[in-house]
Amino acid sequence: MAAAPSPPSDLLLLALDLQPGLLAAIDPAGRLASDCRFALAAATGLGLPVAFTEQVPAKLGATAPALRAIAPSAPVWAKDTFSALSDPAVRGALLAPGGPRHLLLTGIETPICVYQTAIDALRADLEVTVLTDCVGARRPADATAALAALARLGCHLLPAETVFYALAENARHPFFRGLTALVKARAGDPGCAGPQL
Repeated sequence: MAAAPSPPSDLLLLALDLQPGLLAAIDPAGRLASDCRFALAAATGLGLPVAFTEQVPAKLGATAPALRAIAPSAPVWAKDTFSALSDPAVRGALLAPGGPRHLLLTGIETPICVYQTAIDALRADLEVTVLTDCVGARRPADATAALAALARLGCHLLPAETVFYALAENARHPFFRGLTALVKARAGDPGCAGPQL
């Protein structure tokens, strides 16, 4: 069997503010948390780097443990800014030489932190893809307006499965079966023997 292709070194999945208190306000049914688990597991399975931000963690708590456990060695940046790139530590890490050229964004809240992070990333000449099924907001109409504005500015807006299957490219990819198992588990396929999310 051929060696596994190296993942694109210029991509980073940035999970924004997936903290239990914020998730409870935005995602009481747990659907967003489940979708973000899928994105994190797919990214790590494909060998992509992952990083987390936490909005004022001293007050709002740390990233949800079940999500953090998927990428336990990933960096976690505390911030008190809405845009992750307005925080000097995050900006320094993301814009350092050899850093990512393309951010995949997940998290909350779409019209605030996701929107402002995407805007600042575009201004810094990074490509941005918002995983549309892996972001959430208290008011869906606000999220729709923010995503439409981002699309006009050049952000890619795509569902997570579209992005991760595109990265796998074909059924010969070593993680293809793992990705398919994640997709089936996400859909609630009772016959799926894939990893439990």
